[in-house]
Amino acid sequence: MTQTQTLCNGKWLRLMKRGRWEYAERTNPGGGVMIIALTNEDKLLFVEQPRPAIECMTIEMPAGLVGDVASHADEDAIEAARRELVEETGYRAGRVDFLMAGPTSAGMSNEIMAFVLARELTRVDAGGGDDSEDIIVHEVPRGEVMTWLVGLMRDGYSIDPKIFAGLYMLDHAHEFATLG
Repeated sequence: MTQTQTLCNGKWLRLMKRGRWEYAERTNPGGGVMIIALTNEDKLLFVEQPRPAIECMTIEMPAGLVGDVASHADEDAIEAARRELVEETGYRAGRVDFLMAGPTSAGMSNEIMAFVLARELTRVDAGGGDDSEDIIVHEVPRGEVMTWLVGLMRDGYSIDPKIFAGLYMLDHAHEFATLG
């Protein structure tokens, strides 16, 4: 078996090498969670924020790391989704359903992303993220999402491709529910 070498340690990531293969490893064992948040008015919630790694504004579905806060170290994806949804968007979910989990970039990282569907939303806060984030919340009618996203792409925004997986899962949520 090929030995694994740690090349660099950071707070959230570590750079590893196994044979000739270099990859990033998440230091939090819970991975991440992406939240497909649907309001009672059939609007989807998106977040806009600057991402230093790509030096660009991005449009994403609300998301976050599982177990990244010491007081929530033992949380699961559902608990993290509830916490992150309020933090980023200001909405609390009455119902959160796990859909699936899988690698975000199996050739580059060991990160596993869980997808959840959050419904029965109630606004409880302004949102916008924590002190280290600069998040703008967008509520987009479900039937207008694709036109909105294409317009933003034309304007130079980076659109997280996982959004399209989330939209597919929303349309097929009943099928994903059979996995649980």
